[in-house]
Amino acid sequence: MNARTAGPVLVVGTGLLGASVGLGLRYEGVDVLLSDTSPAALDLAVDYGAGRRRGDGDEPALVVVAVPPDQIAATVAQALEDHPTALVTDVGSVKQHPLDGLRALGADDSRYLGSHPLAGRERGGPISARADLFFGRPWVITPHERTTPEQIRVLEDLILDLEATPVRLSPREHDEGVAVISHVPQLVASLMAARLADAPNAAVGIAGQGVRDVTRIASSSPELWVQILGANAGSVVPVLDALAADLDGLREALRHHDRIGARRTVAEVLAAGNAGVARLPGKHGQDARFASLVVLIDDRPGQLAALLTEIGEVGVNLEDLRLEHSPRAPIGIVEVVVVPEVRDRLERELTERGWRIAG
Repeated sequence: MNARTAGPVLVVGTGLLGASVGLGLRYEGVDVLLSDTSPAALDLAVDYGAGRRRGDGDEPALVVVAVPPDQIAATVAQALEDHPTALVTDVGSVKQHPLDGLRALGADDSRYLGSHPLAGRERGGPISARADLFFGRPWVITPHERTTPEQIRVLEDLILDLEATPVRLSPREHDEGVAVISHVPQLVASLMAARLADAPNAAVGIAGQGVRDVTRIASSSPELWVQILGANAGSVVPVLDALAADLDGLREALRHHDRIGARRTVAEVLAAGNAGVARLPGKHGQDARFASLVVLIDDRPGQLAALLTEIGEVGVNLEDLRLEHSPRAPIGIVEVVVVPEVRDRLERELTERGWRIAG
């Protein structure tokens, strides 16, 4: 392995992110030291190969703090004191709050450089960790006025070793950004999912992919998110205020839908949503770059595997796939996403092979 990161690297906190950092660096041949206040979590992370316990003579060149948000400032301050030659970073999802907390503690922040990988899973803990968790994901570095170019380079080397994409933002820019792309969406998903708790069984029984997409992240940990949202309340509240104003306008337009201009208000809300989605990077955001084909499959074992096999035999690269199936329905609905230039050929080939194409 030709790792850029010089070890040893000490990972403090062996939850999902910390253990995934350890696994990814170990894959690259970097010496990883692990620390955790929970002996059970530490034992499990070591057993999974995320690193080794720190010995008395081990002195890290880099410390990665991966602890809950309300522990970051104190843990970083302790790491700076314990390891006077190491660069210390954290992977928390809010950046200004821990920096302010560090300074309030009187710690020397000249060797602290915050960062945030925009990656995760619905499940936490070292048992859910993956060496490829950060693959292709943005990883934000948040320099402050005492950060040096060499410190940024060290952190960028770590990020590149984990196959993520380094992005530089100020702590304020980062917090305002995650408010609109992560923190408020979490609240919207939770609010929508809460409507399902008292919904009639008949309604829940016909739930399709739309409501599943909107509520997918609603199963996240309330304890963790209370900390995150509290730390970034200053950036979250303005987005919620704007969203509340939009909802008020939409509600009034629908309540008086026969009034002049009401339909236009609704149409403009939907069009604005189209414009926003088009700005998102990746396959779902850049709709113009991809085309979809909806295939109906029988609800029996092996059908999805057979469809994917035949798409490969046709020689078409699958860009994305969505599967929808309602309870008791005899068919499944598979939305296949491909580049536009092969869509018609794929439809023709699949039809000739006996597959049913919706529409």
